[in-house]
Amino acid sequence: MTEKFRILIVEDSTLIRQLLKETLHERFPSIEVHEATDGKEAWVKVESLCPHLIIMDFRLPGENGLNLTKKVKAQYPHIIVVILTGYDLPEYQKVFWQYADYFFSKNSSNMEHIFALVESVLPSTEYQLPA
Repeated sequence: MTEKFRILIVEDSTLIRQLLKETLHERFPSIEVHEATDGKEAWVKVESLCPHLIIMDFRLPGENGLNLTKKVKAQYPHIIVVILTGYDLPEYQKVFWQYADYFFSKNSSNMEHIFALVESVLPSTEYQLPA
């Protein structure tokens, strides 16, 4: 039996978090999608779940997404981290790209970018196009 592909969504906005979770479940029914609303909860889930992919907001209550990304990558370099934020300024992007694997703007990105990323990292045995 193979382990399920795990995604952790770290987002303080309930609406955005639920939309991401529901949309990912619809498109990829075989994956596990977990949630965290702040940096502290996210770190606990990173350590207990060891997700394959983290989709993380930059602005979070407590520890911000960039600091949490640095911490994740230092201890778990194999975890893919996506920064998802409304801060689409070049100076922010430059900093995000130093630590995160991917950067998507909430303002210009759509779910198809996230779907493409998930499809590219999912083990081929877990993902099949719907008939």
